[in-house]
Amino acid sequence: MADFGEWFKSLPRFTKWWLALTVGFTLLGRFGLLSPQLLFLHYESFVHKFQIWRPATALFYYPLSPATGFHFLINLYFLYNYSLRLETGFFEGHPADYCFMLIFNWLACVIIALIAELPLLMDPMVLSVLYIWCQLNKDVIVNFWFGTQFKAMYLPWVLFAFNLIISGGGFLELIGILVGHLYYFLSFTYPIDFGGASLLNTPAILYQYFPNTRTVRGVGGQAAAPRADFNQRPPPPQGPRGHDWGQGNILGGR
Repeated sequence: MADFGEWFKSLPRFTKWWLALTVGFTLLGRFGLLSPQLLFLHYESFVHKFQIWRPATALFYYPLSPATGFHFLINLYFLYNYSLRLETGFFEGHPADYCFMLIFNWLACVIIALIAELPLLMDPMVLSVLYIWCQLNKDVIVNFWFGTQFKAMYLPWVLFAFNLIISGGGFLELIGILVGHLYYFLSFTYPIDFGGASLLNTPAILYQYFPNTRTVRGVGGQAAAPRADFNQRPPPPQGPRGHDWGQGNILGGR
């Protein structure tokens, strides 16, 4: 338990609380301490009955059953792995910008879910974060099941195809890819590749609550030069960087 506590404390703040709230609300709903009917995203209840908590609980709650337990654990793995990599990698030293990315993706997921009448947001939200990491690390080689290897840029589509073939799903993965691509396009592709204006700027109020740190530290505590204004959007890396995570490990890959 002491080791678990130290591990939990070592997690960056947003990954830590996203993971903790997901496990907490899921277990509360599983054991009947909270009614699952109050945790889903439901248009009528949210819009007309002003149950404004539903967009948040729909993100953190996932219904557990023998049929969904494994999928929930896989989602937890992706949540932990790729949120951690983004928060301690590209967004290190810029917690407000990472918070804004999560808020933007969450709001986009909520809007699509209300239109498409989707009750849960965990799948698309996790896939949106995974997609952004994959776009920022396109040429990093990741391992998938059965020893297959490919570039990170293909991972979201592999997950989509895998769920489509195995379970006949894939729609939630497509929403996550769409949301992640929307953020990546507005933040990097449009202002950098097309020379357009920066359309996604972190609100100043977030910097008051989550100020930037002076230096950015890579893996192993190696100090790096302070970043320029994040809103200037430096070009995202196309391959492994000096402080990159190296080879990814997917679903138990070594």
